[in-house]
Amino acid sequence: MVLWSKDQDKLSDMSTGTERIEMKKEGAPPAYHHSNGSVHPVILPDNPEEVPQTPGEYELTEVTSLPDRGDQENERPDMVVLDCRANAKGQREEDALLENASQSNESDDTSTDQSPVPPAPLKETSFSIGLQVLFPFLLAGFGTVAAGMVLDIVQHWTVFTEVTEVFILVPALLGLKGNLEMTLASRLSTAANIGQMDTAKDMWKMIMGNLALIQVQATVVGFLASIAAVIFGWIPEGNFNMGHAVLLCASSVATAFIASLLLGLIMIGVIIASRKVGINPDNVATPIAASLGDLITLALLAGISTGLYKELEFNDYANPMVCAFFVALTPIWVLIARRIPSTREVLYSGWEPVIIAMAISSVGGLILDKTVSNPNFAGMAVFTPVINGVGGNLVAVQASRISTYLHMNALPLTDPNPTPIKCPTPWSSFLGSGVNSRSARVLFFLVAPGHLVFLYTINSMQGGHTSLTYVFIAFYLAAALLQVLILLYLADWMVNWMWSRGMDPDNFSIPYLTALGDLLGTGFLALCFHILWLIGDRDTDVGD
Repeated sequence: MVLWSKDQDKLSDMSTGTERIEMKKEGAPPAYHHSNGSVHPVILPDNPEEVPQTPGEYELTEVTSLPDRGDQENERPDMVVLDCRANAKGQREEDALLENASQSNESDDTSTDQSPVPPAPLKETSFSIGLQVLFPFLLAGFGTVAAGMVLDIVQHWTVFTEVTEVFILVPALLGLKGNLEMTLASRLSTAANIGQMDTAKDMWKMIMGNLALIQVQATVVGFLASIAAVIFGWIPEGNFNMGHAVLLCASSVATAFIASLLLGLIMIGVIIASRKVGINPDNVATPIAASLGDLITLALLAGISTGLYKELEFNDYANPMVCAFFVALTPIWVLIARRIPSTREVLYSGWEPVIIAMAISSVGGLILDKTVSNPNFAGMAVFTPVINGVGGNLVAVQASRISTYLHMNALPLTDPNPTPIKCPTPWSSFLGSGVNSRSARVLFFLVAPGHLVFLYTINSMQGGHTSLTYVFIAFYLAAALLQVLILLYLADWMVNWMWSRGMDPDNFSIPYLTALGDLLGTGFLALCFHILWLIGDRDTDVGD
């Protein structure tokens, strides 16, 4: 809509519904005209008293010619509607005109700034979701298979047999991909989808702030994971070795720092490339975060811990110096992360989920330590990263998608004391008509075929210490399906619950969900091996 004010002597384009209408004479009533087509010129009545003061009751008089009003030019402005074209915004334009006109009496400056409009959500069908998720899901699955093969080998190394508490670090450090990298991927995916990374300046600010943030979190989580390993491993037995404690600290901190830096750089590249080729980053970023995450982290842990263990015989200062070096870098990363508003908030308030998730994963590590240390259950090592990784990857995709859905639909965060929301039913979570229910079904249906492919790969590579009998496959698939079913349902409830409490699910939900995935996966898998042992499936020599 184009408006002309005689006092302003200029045109104001109102087609976007966001321009300001400037009224120089204080107290002049707002004037507007809205239509979905072209109209004849209209003007306001001469007598201001004839104009109602209640919005929505204005009477506009149609004229065929404009009268001479030169003697009244200085008394009040005239608004003339020159043209009006169809506007898809409909009633929202009309509301914006009323709101902006009511504010115009307070200012004589015409604002022409328009905030960038976020890109429209990608329309996705079940087929498109499955097609986008399938490749990164398989890639991530093969990464977990490789990690399982590595764990199956290194479990016999000296550092793992002499310092068995290293096994407790495995789920906690592998869980960093959920606590840090997948959370990073979810944050950046949401930022990319809502247009916060469209300019180079905004993109680099997000990248630098988030990289610095995850380095701080990785250092702290690695240090706390080593303390948890000491508590869960040694205190119950009453046996404490200071050299081994420092070894765990140095190995954990160094592994967490290096792995998080490498995976963070990979995640940034994946998200930028996804937006350029028109793929939803939520579908590919989080699985690819785990495709190399488990393998890189486990290889680093095995190599660093072995090297530092050998140094114990010759140099007592190597382990403390390694630990002190990475801890000393923490203030630098804190200063960088504080400069970016989006990461500053997470730096101060994002510790609770990361630390609690680390503790939950450490409980899973304790289960792994006590199970793998038993020669009868040595075959569990090769399958642990697979079942934990697949469950964590799928639930991270779902949580990231739900979070993006809430952000893109601009659903308001509630007040600090919200009314409790209803817990979703399994029916609504998996059989509903919404896009989130559709994606939950797609992700759940990927579990069984995916695990069959991964089991066949492990068997073809002659990995593990357990033969793939029909009984084992049935128990394994039952454990994997139950794990993912629980996780997807918890994701539907947790993400919406956190949003209703004013918490950003990108920063809070994924650490909890992936940690629960580690705990459920390790627990269900250990239960399967115990049941198989009881019913007579005892072939621990396979793969030796």
